[in-house]
Amino acid sequence: MSFGLKLTNHYNICVIGLGYVGLPLARLFSTKFRTIGFDVDKRRVEALMNCEDSTKEVDKKQLEDAIANHGFRCTTDEREIADCNFYIVAVPTPIDENNRPDLKPLQEASRVVGRVISRNDIVVYESTVYPGMTEEECLPIVEEVSGLKYNVDFFAGYSPERINPGDKNHTVETIKKVTSGSTPEIADIVDGIYNEVLINGTHKAPSIRVAEASKIIENTQRDVNIAFFNELAKICNAMGIDTHDVIDAASTKWNFVKLTPGLVGGHCISVDPYYLIQKAQVYGVMPRVMYDARKLNDGMGDYVANQVVKCMNKKGVLVKDANILILGFTFKENCPDIRNTKVADIFHTLTEYTSNITVCDPHADADKVRSIYGISLEKEIPSAKYDAIVLAVAHDEFKSISVSSLKKDTCSVVYDVKGVWDREEVDGRL
Repeated sequence: MSFGLKLTNHYNICVIGLGYVGLPLARLFSTKFRTIGFDVDKRRVEALMNCEDSTKEVDKKQLEDAIANHGFRCTTDEREIADCNFYIVAVPTPIDENNRPDLKPLQEASRVVGRVISRNDIVVYESTVYPGMTEEECLPIVEEVSGLKYNVDFFAGYSPERINPGDKNHTVETIKKVTSGSTPEIADIVDGIYNEVLINGTHKAPSIRVAEASKIIENTQRDVNIAFFNELAKICNAMGIDTHDVIDAASTKWNFVKLTPGLVGGHCISVDPYYLIQKAQVYGVMPRVMYDARKLNDGMGDYVANQVVKCMNKKGVLVKDANILILGFTFKENCPDIRNTKVADIFHTLTEYTSNITVCDPHADADKVRSIYGISLEKEIPSAKYDAIVLAVAHDEFKSISVSSLKKDTCSVVYDVKGVWDREEVDGRL
């Protein structure tokens, strides 16, 4: 029973976790519901209340409008979210150094929910998890901390996030979202609340576990597909064939799925498959395709660095103590997100040969890069000449660069990871 709960406009929404996922969602919900954002990072909350979003997912004007016209606010004080009745958890689900799921952020968020949730409230998880985690790991914590019983005193749902950092076309307003609930009635309420703010509606899954599984296979499928093209790139490079020419030719067939090789970083595709891999093994299934795809994609940064060294050796450029420029550090173009960037692997492999490496990225936060990766970052390209130039991330600022102006001489090596520069100017690309 759900005590006659029904969809109304009297839901007070709290979004817990104000990062790439939580902030855009909270801002959107504030246009229709009383909404408050909660985060444990005081500096993050202060910046947002000053209408500054370091992730660049919500612009200053949107935040100003949400705060001034819709009453949106952010807080680190749990007492300020205790009068909400619809909680959305949107915290990260990272992995540890052994590629095992790190549940600490999700567990702590569940404890926060447990301390503030009241009878008949609903909690919806958006964090990417393996099938069963919401009900097996998260809700028991809410029960223990609150003293309330799941599906008797409080209820739950799962609606997987589909935020694509840096993507200004597929924003949270326009994507179609999967929803689910712990009872049929709650599923209808959760679905209805999300439909209030989404332009393209929802897909209501038959259960929380189905919704969880749907999210994790979205990113795992991408990982496996990209791994195929990365493996193709290795084969083509070994054969002396241009990978992009091969893909262009093959894509003329109507049912060919066209992707390109590249570095797989970020907090989704490079992380989420490990959650499914771990859970599959609990059930006695060894997901070999997923595991091998993950291993292959994880090694692409090292592969690129070694390809650069190979090109330098072929052209007679001394690798030892060479001056090398790496353009881009974020995990994808036109985005400040540096989580799990594989450019760091390129850098560290090249440091085995030289310490004269300059990394330039106009979008990344230099202080965060130094703190997390121990790498110094330039925001603008220094006026120097280089023995090798590596285009690692296809930021718009790099696409029109005069490559020749960066080369020390005609023997300097140019390696284009993304395949966006004129092929006549490059010595190698994936």
